[in-house]
Amino acid sequence: MSEESSVVYVVTHGVDYPERCATPFFLAAAAAAMDAEVSIYFTMRGPELLKKEVGDRIGPKGEQGERLSYFIEQALDCGVELLICQPSLDLNDLTLADLIEPVRMIGGAAFNDIAMRADAVITF
Repeated sequence: MSEESSVVYVVTHGVDYPERCATPFFLAAAAAAMDAEVSIYFTMRGPELLKKEVGDRIGPKGEQGERLSYFIEQALDCGVELLICQPSLDLNDLTLADLIEPVRMIGGAAFNDIAMRADAVITF
């Protein structure tokens, strides 16, 4: 993969679908480790996943596996940028202060610009 490659993952689901939560972070970390520029955009119910302490509560059934917070940290350590939809904060009754750091709030035009420049946009 070339250094110029970029991937945007779009997360629309929240805590009601715990089985879907870790995959976008895992894939984003893998793409970043392959030298791609990677961001995850959280919209609709997605911002719920970035709420402080939520990552420590969502995990696999049983004893095996990691909590969501592990995958979030892994993605951040690899340089993945977390972006959040401004109107979705209101939809989820959240403020930036409610969320983990670092998260950058962007509007629809900024997201469209990022998506149009990306080599791939993948939705969860």
